[in-house]
Formats: sequence, structure tokens, C-alpha cells
Amino acid sequence: MTRQEAWNLLTEYNKEEFHLEHARTVEQLMGYFAEKLGYREEKEFWEIVGLLHDLDFEQYPEEHCIKSQEIMRERGVDEKIIHATASHGYGITVDVQPEHEMEKVLYAVDELSGLIGAVVLMRPSKSVQDLELKSVKKKYKSRGFAAGCSREVIQRGADMLGWTLDELITETIQGLRTFQN
Repeated sequence: MTRQEAWNLLTEYNKEEFHLEHARTVEQLMGYFAEKLGYREEKEFWEIVGLLHDLDFEQYPEEHCIKSQEIMRERGVDEKIIHATASHGYGITVDVQPEHEMEKVLYAVDELSGLIGAVVLMRPSKSVQDLELKSVKKKYKSRGFAAGCSREVIQRGADMLGWTLDELITETIQGLRTFQN
């Protein structure tokens, strides 16, 4: 599957700019982590998984990570993409466990990117460029802040990767800095 084919599929099921922007953010973060973790040859695959991970969320929020598998199978999408995208719903809506390091990264950074995005919106600069770990940690501890971003999922993702929460947050900020102003 090419990036354009993935984008066409995504925009068939997603129209809201918020969801499209989130998909692009996770796509770019996945590319960053592919390079960072030594998977440069698989970077495009990682990015496509990031782009498609919430394919079904806008239209089928109650069947998230379930309906997307059906949609992608009907379109003949590679099973590796289907498994990878579904695995970020592990323990929430599906039993598809993240196995590959890429799937664990997706699981961890999906929620975290939303939390960091919310922190950035509260900053005077509205930029990730001057964002520090301590600012994210402060908001992370405030359960009322970005309440839709599951701290449990973020922590579980860090644990799956064998990283500390601080390492995960720091690397995700670095990844966001590579493509956001």
C-alpha cells in the first residue's frame, strides 16, 4: 500500500480536520521512531500504520479497532497493517496484542501525542519547540487535563517498550519537534 492509497482510504472514512491532523501527527511520529530505533528500511510501513491507526474512529467509535479490520480486509490491505493498526486497541476494544516494536510504539505514542498536543495548546508559544518534560509531567499528573488521553495506556505502552515514562515523553517531544513549528 502506498501512502497515497492509505490517505485516500483514511479520508474516505474521516472528514474532521482534528482526526486527519491526528493521523498525520501519528504518521510522522511513527516515521521518527522507525529511524530512531533502526528500522529505516521500514519507515514508510511504520508511517502508513500511523496514518491508518484510527481509520474507523470517526464513523464507528464504538467499534474502534474492530470495524477498521473489516474495512481493510475488504480492501485487500496487508494483514501486517491490519494487525498493527488493530493492536493499538489492545485491552480496550480488541484482544490483538502489540507484538512488534513498531506496534508497541504506536500503542504508546497514540495517546501520548494527544496529551502533548493539549499541553502545547495551553502554552503561550503554542509550540512544541520550547516544551519541556516537566511541563508534560505536570499536566500528565492532572487527571482532569486532557481526560480523554488514558494515562494507563501511555504507561502500559512505556512498559511494553521497556522505557521509563520520562524516556517515552522525552522521545515523543523530540519526534514532534522534527516536524512541528
